[in-house]
Amino acid sequence: MTSRPSAQALGPVRRRVATGAAAALLSFSVALGGGLASPAAAADPAALTGIILGVGANESQRTVTWYSSADTAQVLQVAPTAELVNGEFPAGAATFDATGGANIATSGGFNRHATITGLKEDTQYSYRVGSEGNWSTAYSFKTQDFEGDYDFLFYGDPQIGSSGDVAKDQAGWQDTLDVSLAANPNAELLVSGGDQVETANTETQWNAFLAPDKLRQYPWAATIGNHDVGGKAYEQHLYTPNTDRSGPLYSNGNPASNTSGGDYWYIYKDVLFIDLNSNSYATSQGGGGDAAHIKYVTDVINQHGAEAKWTALVYHHSIYSPADHAKDGDNKARRVDFPTTFSKLGVDLVLQGHDHSYSRSYAIKNGAKANPDEKPGDADVYPGPGGVIYVTANSASGSKYYDITKPDSSGTSGAGNGADPLNPNSYWYNSVQNQEHVRTYVKVQVRNDKLVVENVRSGTCAAPNAAVERGLVCTNTPEGQPVGSIVDKVTVHPYNGDNQALAVNVPNVAPGEFGWTIDGYNGLVDLGTAEERNGDHFEADGKINPLLVSDSRRSLAPWSISANVSDFKDADKTFSGSYLGWTPRVLVNGAGSKAGQPVASGYDDQGQGLSVSRGLGSAEQGHARGTAKLGADLGLKIPDSVQKGGYRATLTITALSS
Repeated sequence: MTSRPSAQALGPVRRRVATGAAAALLSFSVALGGGLASPAAAADPAALTGIILGVGANESQRTVTWYSSADTAQVLQVAPTAELVNGEFPAGAATFDATGGANIATSGGFNRHATITGLKEDTQYSYRVGSEGNWSTAYSFKTQDFEGDYDFLFYGDPQIGSSGDVAKDQAGWQDTLDVSLAANPNAELLVSGGDQVETANTETQWNAFLAPDKLRQYPWAATIGNHDVGGKAYEQHLYTPNTDRSGPLYSNGNPASNTSGGDYWYIYKDVLFIDLNSNSYATSQGGGGDAAHIKYVTDVINQHGAEAKWTALVYHHSIYSPADHAKDGDNKARRVDFPTTFSKLGVDLVLQGHDHSYSRSYAIKNGAKANPDEKPGDADVYPGPGGVIYVTANSASGSKYYDITKPDSSGTSGAGNGADPLNPNSYWYNSVQNQEHVRTYVKVQVRNDKLVVENVRSGTCAAPNAAVERGLVCTNTPEGQPVGSIVDKVTVHPYNGDNQALAVNVPNVAPGEFGWTIDGYNGLVDLGTAEERNGDHFEADGKINPLLVSDSRRSLAPWSISANVSDFKDADKTFSGSYLGWTPRVLVNGAGSKAGQPVASGYDDQGQGLSVSRGLGSAEQGHARGTAKLGADLGLKIPDSVQKGGYRATLTITALSS
């Protein structure tokens, strides 16, 4: 069934739209079962319940899923909130046809979902579902800038009902959402670690999970847990974009059975998210096992990895966790199957649930600690090529906690659960482990030059904290560790080897600013801010990190240092490195050094700029031995036709001597 936007479109679809998502922009999936009756066929108005806002294929989309008591034709209606008058939607509000089918018998009723496309950035929207004369309550959400920095929040296992008291579990879940979003009102995604409920098809638990209105205001990126997988209610309640529902990605190999499954992906700004159904891990169950997920991840990254700066995987079963599930056989199997592929594909961050405790791994490469010298609890890490950080989230609702368990002698790589030589009470793979029996959530700050991961307390020993209220001892001290305090914080920096990475943010043509931001670690450079000039181009100026040249050879042979820059890229947007020029300088004389010739931006002379190798400095035969310091003033000029975005390039430096 195709989407049906109104004549008044919401706005242009984002320029960077993955080609694989094109079908999702134009159509919806076929119904799960049952037909859609015409409005005239409905004798009574449908009750519309369980409304939840979901993530779309990119930041210009949102999905909405809901339950209906009647099998009627329904739509999703959307308009900028500023266009509503006295709460009434304008006549030209965009509408999108809903797709769905009959729920399983234990759920009753019918499910519907629709996808909003063409959202504009920095806009407050209102939406409602239903049909003329039978609309739901209206809810709202706000889009933000479609480029640049943003934060998302990651929540472990609400698992409503697992304490034995649904109301207490709901209260803890509600409080974590309220606390986390009061502290982070501009968070743009809510990412699930799985296990939304305790029992897959128990609708009273789903009703409690869906009760908070925050789930209608911020997009929920769903993940299947082992407590969600045993029925269809998960798929009925939580529609996801770009979803592969083929047999190998279901634990029993049968998408038509009474189970949920499938893997999906989406790109939100600079992050490619890939979400896996980790319940399907062994071919003996009937599905494709871990091999099917490895193929899926490989295919998605090969096809879409270049469209994002960071890659994050999300799945339920934590392979590097500290508590009751750390030594489970299925997690040991995944710990052998997954890490080498994740390292090879350049995954940056893996978010996991299941073990109801918090942990942050060391940088893991090919199933082993990447850097033996990385210290427990390091606040800044530089994973290097193939290094992956794995995070396990604690309970977000307080319904259940698992206590940290002890290492054994099974080894310190691969499937082993041996002790960390630097911290014998922890597993070899974990830099930080924590369990206080208080609710927490994980905040991830996505920046141009780093990821910042924080585990934050959303509760104390006091209610709402169902597991503690029902007798579990709590070790938190509210005075020293209050709500909002940080359990753990780490900044993950990209590693650039011997190259210098350059970044540039291009604003809208006018008005706006043009800024360069460089990492500063291992050769990264900060080049300040650039501005629009003469109404037709942008300019930015800065300096490379100085290079120290030392020559103590007896031969006094000549030497030279040159460099060239790659094209500047932001996903599928690009502009030529020829627009970058420089003026080399000798900052400290020595070793016979002479500065290279200035190179103009190709914008000025239609030349090649620094897109081809250019001399930074050199010395002739017979020069004196010693040390020199070379630098260069950079000048970037680009036409104002360059699209808005956060661009990066690499300055490759080559030294030659005879």
